[in-house]
Amino acid sequence: MCCKFKYMAMEKEKLYIFDTTLRDGEQVPGCQLNTLEKVELAKILESMKVDVLECGFPISSPGDFKSVQEISKAVTESTICALSRAVVKDIDCAAEALHYAARPRIHTGIGTSEYHIRYKFNSNQEDILQRAIACVKYAKKYVEDVEFYAEDAGRTENEYLARVVEAVIAAGATVVNIPDTTGYCLPEEFGAKIKYLKDNVPNIDKAVISIHCHNDLGMATANTLAGIMNGARQAECTVNGVGERAGNTALEEIVMAIKCRKEFPVYTDIVTKNIMKASRAVSSLMNMPVQPNKAIVGRNAFAHSSGIHQDGVLKNAETYEIINPEDIGLNDSNIVLTARSGRAALNYHLHRLNIVLSEDQLDAAYDKFLKLADSKKDVNDSDLCMIAGVAQQHEGQRIKLTYLQVVSGKGSVPMATVKLDIDGEECVATSSGNGPVDAAFSAVRSLVHRKITLEEFLVQAITRGTDDMGKVHVEIENKGNLYYGFSANTDIITAATEAYVNAISKIL
Repeated sequence: MCCKFKYMAMEKEKLYIFDTTLRDGEQVPGCQLNTLEKVELAKILESMKVDVLECGFPISSPGDFKSVQEISKAVTESTICALSRAVVKDIDCAAEALHYAARPRIHTGIGTSEYHIRYKFNSNQEDILQRAIACVKYAKKYVEDVEFYAEDAGRTENEYLARVVEAVIAAGATVVNIPDTTGYCLPEEFGAKIKYLKDNVPNIDKAVISIHCHNDLGMATANTLAGIMNGARQAECTVNGVGERAGNTALEEIVMAIKCRKEFPVYTDIVTKNIMKASRAVSSLMNMPVQPNKAIVGRNAFAHSSGIHQDGVLKNAETYEIINPEDIGLNDSNIVLTARSGRAALNYHLHRLNIVLSEDQLDAAYDKFLKLADSKKDVNDSDLCMIAGVAQQHEGQRIKLTYLQVVSGKGSVPMATVKLDIDGEECVATSSGNGPVDAAFSAVRSLVHRKITLEEFLVQAITRGTDDMGKVHVEIENKGNLYYGFSANTDIITAATEAYVNAISKIL
């Protein structure tokens, strides 16, 4: 209770969500968006109440310039941000592109690590410091809201980084972006860097600390959360974690981690129910499938196939789920039917289809289901209807097919061996025929000692695909009476033989 009260009593600060899907995320080769597509995504992000939209790098191309311009006209609630280097013509171009923005921001900066200073700029720390100050002062002539980025801050020596941050805040920067540009930092290290700035930059309270992490070592989300715990109040991220190389911090992971874990000293205004909508739109428009095991938005994020897990989730979702799928825009968890699923999962899906089976019928259906699940990747609703129908129709029949082996092929005589359970007694027969189905039927007839005429034989595919179930209906005649049989299986010869046995059992 004390712990819970502490979390409830904590006064939380707002974490601003800065989305760069339309700028950094779009830099993935082959995933470029046109202006109309960018506007469409921008509106979806605005509906999520994303605080800042970085929409492009206007100086880089006419297309990026137009995208920033058109998004500025279409979006009124979110801040519209344009990227620039610490170059006068870049800043001029960004300001022009932002002309129509209700809430404009120029994002300008320069590399501060030794790698950038020495090899990229062939310069020195003092010169870079002065260029950083100058670019902020120049951008400030156009807009009040100026964000400065210290590129490769993750590998920048902390003391020099603190000097740069102090100077650009004094020059007018409202936000200071501390990027782990190469994804090099470890969470503890990156968190300590943010804490160092909080403790050693005298005017740090005059600006918001932002963090922009890349995922080269798979730690973008962890580094971002570490930065937040140490004082950062803006997180820069992308939907689905898209971005250059291994990608950026995933927006959905940060937002849901903060929503799920109460110890974070921050909150966001993100409308989480729109997360799946945004994820699917980004995946579709960028032609970038989301990996199935991707946190939060992956196809398997709320899917359960293990019988133990399924049973637990069906009894209480919190047994195996820490997030309510409805919170991100999904209807429910996904109880996936596989060979590892249990009776509880099968019964759950049957009830969902309004199919109610007795215990004996469920047992029979489960046996059918396991055989089917071993032979195909996914068991769908049509399969379940067939399984349930077979279970109900075959319950209590006196003759059951327990074994079938067929030899058939070009140049060979079709042969079939069948084993039948007739009133608890096992009977075996082998016969030939005009084809594999005829051979199997002949073997069955030799065991039941009845004069049977096949009147109708109908095979139907339930859905498309070579691994889907086929259903077989047969009609037979015995002593002037007609009897019907039915079965379904991925093996059509097995389905036909089971349907034939099902019809014969009704004679008895």
